[in-house]
Amino acid sequence: MYNLNTKFKTFYHSEVVLPKAEKQKLFNKKNINIKRLKEGLEEYNAENGTNHNSAETPIVQGSVAMSTVVQNEENDYDIDVAIVFDKSNLPEGTTKTKNVIVNALTRKCSQFNVEPEAKTNCVRIVYAENYHIDFAIYRRFTDENGEYKYEHCGSEWRERNPRAITKWFLDQNKDKEYKLREIVRLMKMFSKSRSGWANMPGGLIQSVLADEKFQSYDRTDERFYYTMVSIRDRLAVDKEVYNPTDTTKSLKLVSSDSTKMDNLYNRLNDKLIKLDILFDSDCTYKQAVEAWENFFNHSYWTDLKQEERAQLTKSYSQLSESQVYYDYRETEEYISNMFPVNLKFNLELDCVVSKNDKRVGWLQAMLQRRELLLPEHGLNFRAQTDAPMPYEVYWKVRNRGDIAKQKDCIRGQIKRTDSLYHVEETSFKGDHYVECYIIKSGECVAKGKVDVPIRV
Repeated sequence: MYNLNTKFKTFYHSEVVLPKAEKQKLFNKKNINIKRLKEGLEEYNAENGTNHNSAETPIVQGSVAMSTVVQNEENDYDIDVAIVFDKSNLPEGTTKTKNVIVNALTRKCSQFNVEPEAKTNCVRIVYAENYHIDFAIYRRFTDENGEYKYEHCGSEWRERNPRAITKWFLDQNKDKEYKLREIVRLMKMFSKSRSGWANMPGGLIQSVLADEKFQSYDRTDERFYYTMVSIRDRLAVDKEVYNPTDTTKSLKLVSSDSTKMDNLYNRLNDKLIKLDILFDSDCTYKQAVEAWENFFNHSYWTDLKQEERAQLTKSYSQLSESQVYYDYRETEEYISNMFPVNLKFNLELDCVVSKNDKRVGWLQAMLQRRELLLPEHGLNFRAQTDAPMPYEVYWKVRNRGDIAKQKDCIRGQIKRTDSLYHVEETSFKGDHYVECYIIKSGECVAKGKVDVPIRV
């Protein structure tokens, strides 16, 4: 297969992955509307003598939680947020429950052109620029073992864990050396590559197919190509897709889903054939670029093709020279994807800095004095909490900055230690941080964070 991996990776990082600023916009909109819901519920409760208060920190779901949103969705971003209530604090009927949420949001969304609307499986807020936020409503209760069980508010209450799909995807992504997310992003980019391509399967079905038929190759272009071929061949004989967390349930919920599966197969089959040129022994650079241009229908490949014929004002080759993209694993984990978050207690976190086994000082005091934290220093983190025992203790160390990416060492995994002490060492420059979590009775009841800015 013609090796266009360097250009392919540049395409992935520059044109597929959602930029940090756009991700922040999504989370800002999410936070604003969660605040609106909270304030609206407070008013509703005061007027009606009710106690409809969320039992957990809201849970981000879907493509935003799995970080598979891509650039060519043209602001048609679907932000899914799960709101969890204790079962005793909600009406029994699903229609009444959704009406409570609509009422609360309407009080605080008066400036919207379209009022919040109750859908079958959520309450939706639509922005003028095509963003929309779906509030999925859940109720929870404890079973005979004292564990939380969840039910989703749809046409009726159905058992469903709001974290299950996200956890499944993150586990599968980790199992595949954090390369599954990359395949899903590229597949979604292809599925949305033509304005006339309506009725394609949603992100969850694509994620399930990519996981099922993932092909492990060192090169990004080969890994994607062979996974798409395997998905096409699979769809040629079987277009059924099941929920990965409950394989008794199909993800094809309505008749139009069968049409979407047919469309995915036909469009993959048609465009993959055009990539056959990549396997010709005399395939040229131009032919390879044209093949990927035909597949993705994106100006990135068109501009690459034209570079040899005309000097672009700002060619992608110039971009790739000025903007460096690092191949690193997106290993960060989030406590809200692992446990319900219901902060009831305090946790104070600080750090003693040492050098050659000699104490230098407390980190927070050093930063207040504007003293530089340099590499090759010891870091002894200490957590204090008023949460009563017994509890579990988890830690997270997150490295940030270009050096962390270059070293493929952003870390961010959450690990259980059951110790209120954690030791690290400063290694390289970056605005890093450390977090500690207290887990009690299956909930995150306290957390703390300390910034660790390492300078040269």
